Amino acid sequence: MNYGTSHPGLMLLVAVLVIIPAWRICSKAGYPGWLALLFLLPIANLFLWYFLAFAEWPLERRATIPPRPAS
Repeated sequence: MNYGTSHPGLMLLVAVLVIIPAWRICSKAGYPGWLALLFLLPIANLFLWYFLAFAEWPLERRATIPPRPAS
């Protein structure tokens, strides 16, 4: 069996399976979706996981700001 021809297709499939959910997570957290592309880089993905886990999300900041009273 020749695995050489299916390797690029498999890599693309894995990239799509990782990037799409990561894009949605970044977008729902209030960060730009393109940050999900960092999951394709070997060391950058670890930093992104920790950043998303421990940083205060913009969405959380917007939820804690009290609305202005109407003038």
